[in-house]
Amino acid sequence: MDIDKLKFRIQALAAKTVANGCTEAEALSAAAKVADLLDQYDLSLSDVERAGAQCEKLVMASGKKQRQPMEGCIGAIALFCDCKVWREKDAEGRAATVFFGLPADLEAARSLYALIEAAMRSEAEAYKRARKVISYRHDESRSFLIGMAQAIGETLVEMKASRDSANRKATGRDLVLVKSSAVEAEFTRLNLSFRQSGPSGRRVMAGAFESGLEAGERFDIKGR
Repeated sequence: MDIDKLKFRIQALAAKTVANGCTEAEALSAAAKVADLLDQYDLSLSDVERAGAQCEKLVMASGKKQRQPMEGCIGAIALFCDCKVWREKDAEGRAATVFFGLPADLEAARSLYALIEAAMRSEAEAYKRARKVISYRHDESRSFLIGMAQAIGETLVEMKASRDSANRKATGRDLVLVKSSAVEAEFTRLNLSFRQSGPSGRRVMAGAFESGLEAGERFDIKGR
């Protein structure tokens, strides 16, 4: 087999994850096949990562200048989908979330981001109806959504750790490195400069925040 075609085949198999729409059985089968090919052709993970994978950027514009509650889980979304992520502003000061990674992983991030956005809107409306008020304070709404984003983020981190552990047990290799090393190399070439942002300084309403946590714990990544 042509070595470059082989490397691309291994990358394609490594991209078959639950986050990218595969069942757990399909993901484990693909991971096992990757391990077999690496052993059969005496390749290392560093050999594969040099196969020329092209990373891209996915920009999710908020249209807002202020921080949005959704930002509470974007790091977890990026981790879950094997992407890098950062926040940037345009000339008018409007914020956007930027994901960076392989195309298939960016599509997974886009789908997960949209799913979480829809869930947060739906749960916020349900919370308002349960409160039996025509409208409720902005601080209450924001506190609810911050809590929900935090709970969803924690769930995604736990699911990612569980998935990676299952893959390692099935293959004996940390196959996430096949992609993460390649993404890291591409990311370094961007030569970006980042500034660490501090906390917003806004307080949350405890009751609304706790209700948001409970709603986030009900979030179903499969969208059912």
